[in-house]
Amino acid sequence: MKLVILSAAISAVSAFAPSATTSISSVLNSTPEPLSDAEEIAAAEEAAAPAPVATINGWAPDAGLPCFGLPGVVAPTGFFDPLGFAQTGISLNDVKRNREAELMHGRVAMIASVGYLAGEAVSGPFNAVGPANDQLQQIPFPVVLLLGLAIGNVEIKRAQRGWVEPDLGNWNKTLWTLRENYYPGDLDFDPLGLKPTEAKDFASMQTRELQNGRLAMLGVAGMCAQELVNHRTIMETFSFYSKVYSGSDPYAMCGDMVVC
Repeated sequence: MKLVILSAAISAVSAFAPSATTSISSVLNSTPEPLSDAEEIAAAEEAAAPAPVATINGWAPDAGLPCFGLPGVVAPTGFFDPLGFAQTGISLNDVKRNREAELMHGRVAMIASVGYLAGEAVSGPFNAVGPANDQLQQIPFPVVLLLGLAIGNVEIKRAQRGWVEPDLGNWNKTLWTLRENYYPGDLDFDPLGLKPTEAKDFASMQTRELQNGRLAMLGVAGMCAQELVNHRTIMETFSFYSKVYSGSDPYAMCGDMVVC
């Protein structure tokens, strides 16, 4: 009886064991034929060739180009980087992060430039008057608090989209690190459907946005500085200097003890 059980067990195990004949045949059949010299050279070149770089909105980082090939270079200055924010040796992550900052500040400045003029020309719901620099302190505190919370919420969503999640065990590993597949400033917010689908058109629109944002940053800095100096609205300053350059006395309508 024991012999029968032993024989059955050996038969069952051998059913799952690979056949020696099959293994030898498989090895012989799988042996590749020797490659020719031309085929060996082609295979070596293919193995040594760099992996293709994925494009984002039609842009592929190129270390041989200024700013890794990001748009924004225009005539007559061409590539203009006097402070070296995108000089040779700056990493791709730092270049993308600087471009992100430039775009965000440019967008805020474009909105602010409109806000300076519109906020001073039209009385808002809180009846804030005077230079735009002085209007925030006239807004009720709860409204300012809600505005701050709204801005914070938008910034958190931007960070979640563009930034790598922080590594709490090693802060230096992910600090200031953007996602590899994130294009600076592309927050997937396009309610009017203006984003071009062609790479060339997208680069052109991106350059226009950058140029308008750069101009707006300079303009808002000038308006802010002007109001800090003379405490007049933009249009009051415009009217004042219009009288000066036309030969009129800008103080003619001012009475005694009146600052105007």
